[in-house]
Amino acid sequence: MKEIIRVENLSKAYRVGQREQSHDTLFGQLADILSAPVRNLKNLRSLTKFNDQDDPTVHWALRDINFTVNEGEVLGIIGHNGAGKSTLLKILSRVTEPTSGHIRIRGRIGALLEVGTGFHPELTGRENIYMNGTILGMTRKEIDRKLDEIIDFAGIEKFIDTPVKFYSSGMKVRLGFAVAAHLEPEILVIDEVLAVGDAEFQKKCLGKMEDVATQGRTVLFVSHNMMAVRNLCQSGLVLKHGILSFYGSVDEAIDFYLKEYSDVQKCLRYDIQEAPGNNEARFLRAEVMPLPGNKWPLEEGHGLRLEFEFLYTGDDDSNLDITFHLMDEYGNLVFVGSTGREIEPQYFNAGIIKAVCDIPPFLMHHGTFTISKLLLVRNRGTIVFGVNNPISFELVPSNQEAWGWMGKKEGIVKPKLNWKLHYDPSN
Repeated sequence: MKEIIRVENLSKAYRVGQREQSHDTLFGQLADILSAPVRNLKNLRSLTKFNDQDDPTVHWALRDINFTVNEGEVLGIIGHNGAGKSTLLKILSRVTEPTSGHIRIRGRIGALLEVGTGFHPELTGRENIYMNGTILGMTRKEIDRKLDEIIDFAGIEKFIDTPVKFYSSGMKVRLGFAVAAHLEPEILVIDEVLAVGDAEFQKKCLGKMEDVATQGRTVLFVSHNMMAVRNLCQSGLVLKHGILSFYGSVDEAIDFYLKEYSDVQKCLRYDIQEAPGNNEARFLRAEVMPLPGNKWPLEEGHGLRLEFEFLYTGDDDSNLDITFHLMDEYGNLVFVGSTGREIEPQYFNAGIIKAVCDIPPFLMHHGTFTISKLLLVRNRGTIVFGVNNPISFELVPSNQEAWGWMGKKEGIVKPKLNWKLHYDPSN
């Protein structure tokens, strides 16, 4: 296959700003004014000079990155926030220049980076479509043929002749993706900005990226959704603190990332004065622990106990539920737990509400799991307050082999079912 992107020894550094020294005396201020031209010239020169020494005024967003991408390849770029993923995409998209190193790219790039990137706020959605197409080197007739398809995909027909500055973040993302994907660049670059869209639009975008890949075009995809990366990409690249930690097949890249860099936080606790919340409730604690008689680390097949605490400050007698969403490491929703579904209605006045939930043994696969949403809900529908991703935990693989079957079975959960097997030799 033809090589379409080559990155060699790529580095990007930013010089962190420093506070100017202030002077209390008139003499000091005059001296500062007179020396300003020389000082400013030195600062301008220093902006282009970076060295390998530890300089507190220099932040290296990327250091010595090397990789290649072939034509038609779909590359997933993964890493924690601040790992350098967005900086890498900006350099590849020619939005910013590298400090050192080289990149070679064959073909046009369509990029969806930060919300609103590539749009002129004073122009309408329609005018921005034509502007982006022109930048890509397309003729007006070529853009005309794609216009209706772009507008329909974005779902903003009513607002297409409205200036983009009046668009919501979601509208900008929908139009940005539609423009990037439908103007047929050879390389499509998509950042995590897709997370701004709703679930249905994300599904639509992932389907479009699959279509783009089957057409032989190249896709670079940044996401924290490991399931989406695994399903869409063939290869994976892992960044940590601006350094390329792993580059290989997407399955190996995800496994490496989850093993090396997964953050497991089994307990999150706040004092009442510092607890996040609103005028009705505050989140105090979330904790996961083994069932009595067990201890960490836990193997799959063991049960767990979840404990949650909220401070409710309402003065009415309210029907309140505590609800959580449990996600696996690939972004799959494993199940939703709720007091409102499991026990009879409970009514509370102001005070601390504590919920204890036991997850039974022989239910969970091994892997890393996160309480992705924790909600205090009133009257089975109104969210009083909620927090995202408060705690996570890991279940390690079992070393026990069950009648010749060992390892991870298909499916999100791994329940131990009660079976009976009958045999009638007469038939």
